[in-house]
Amino acid sequence: MDVLAVRDAVARAVKRAREGGGPFILEMKTYRYRGHSMSDPAKYRTKEEVDQVKTTRDPIDHIKTLLAAAKATEDELKAIDNEVKTIVAEAVQFAQESPEPDPSELYTDVYVEA
Repeated sequence: MDVLAVRDAVARAVKRAREGGGPFILEMKTYRYRGHSMSDPAKYRTKEEVDQVKTTRDPIDHIKTLLAAAKATEDELKAIDNEVKTIVAEAVQFAQESPEPDPSELYTDVYVEA
């Protein structure tokens, strides 16, 4: 839920891997504001709990606060938002236009036979 903490952890993991330290597992603890699907009404969380997390731990609001504290202008924030939306739209388009993988690839790189 902290973009900068994730960036720092990933940087350390990448550095370790590049130095020959092998793979690294990063556990990302996030909070899901909604249910798993449209059929999951998420009755296991109260509205107050969700609102409290959004208010105090939302990663997008947190980074906006940090950028504002660094004197980012409203135009700069809008430019960042537009850039992110473009990246996501391009990724979605790429995924939708890409062919389905061959079923034989289902277990590729899932495990290694010893």
